Amino acid sequence: MKYHELTIYTTEEAVEMISNFLHEQGAGGVSIEESGSLERRRDLSFGQWYELPLNDIPEGFVVIKGYFNEDEDMDAHVKAVRPRIEELRTYEIDPGPADISVVTVDENDWATAWKQYFKPIRVSERLTIKPTWEEYEATSEELVIEIDPGMAFGTGTHPTTSLCLRALESTVREGDEVIDVGTGSGILAIGAVKLGASRVLAVDLDPVAVSSAIENARLNGLEDRIQALQSDLLGVLKISSGEASSWSSESNPIEAKVRAELAERAVNEPLIVRVPCDLIVANILAEIILLFLDDVYAALKPGGTYIASGIYENKEETVAAALLAAGFEIVERVREDKWIAFVAAKPKGEG
Repeated sequence: MKYHELTIYTTEEAVEMISNFLHEQGAGGVSIEESGSLERRRDLSFGQWYELPLNDIPEGFVVIKGYFNEDEDMDAHVKAVRPRIEELRTYEIDPGPADISVVTVDENDWATAWKQYFKPIRVSERLTIKPTWEEYEATSEELVIEIDPGMAFGTGTHPTTSLCLRALESTVREGDEVIDVGTGSGILAIGAVKLGASRVLAVDLDPVAVSSAIENARLNGLEDRIQALQSDLLGVLKISSGEASSWSSESNPIEAKVRAELAERAVNEPLIVRVPCDLIVANILAEIILLFLDDVYAALKPGGTYIASGIYENKEETVAAALLAAGFEIVERVREDKWIAFVAAKPKGEG
């Protein structure tokens, strides 16, 4: 079988947004190749090692590839993606040249080739991520997360994910109940339980991500402690509390239909986590983080913790101001390359 490979040459700043655009266009897989030059600074604080080939991608730029079935109309996909990329400039996100090209490739050229570069990696003092197909002998101090990301976004090697895992390591307390928003492959949910959380509700709008999170929870023997559901951000909490009817007034009928379908699927499954909960983690786009801060605040116990990642440096102060305006106290800012994760707290005594 052959596939179309749609390649976009862009910046690290825009990588998550454009990757999301390709997923929304129905890409069967998305790969991201960053600069592999010898000059690129790598975080080696936990003994990480990188097995990436050298390439001629300049520092700060990336090549994103989305894969589509051979019968897809690629002209239509390009026409749909190009204006969305250009629109990023209006949000002060520079996508760089954003050159787009399309070629046809054999399935074996992309479906498994990336696996040779996904090796066990120590991302924090205690957490190590190991792909299922790699042999690895862990030390007694290591907590190993087994992952097969499949088509879902999240191997743990991107700075936004590793920042979240390190923040979780310093904040999760034994017995915490956690919500993971935008779970992807479920890596953060698994990490939270490995670190002591009693239960995790993992939510994602993408059904492929939900399936991947369920399977990865099973691979780690945690299927009874991690519940993965399809949800529009924290919308599943409204469903469980009987507030789904408030969506009937949505001005966008397509969005209202999607939300109604999500409500119908989720309402029959009781939530594993009690709300308000102890900790919420979200590794998503800064623009999305800004949309549901009040929901996060309401879903946390007084003294609860919110870890927000996926924030590029040009959005740092915007997110910081929004967190403070929503009532949070900023406890810490964790950094890697040009990405930032916030650790924020809901003040004790707040309702």
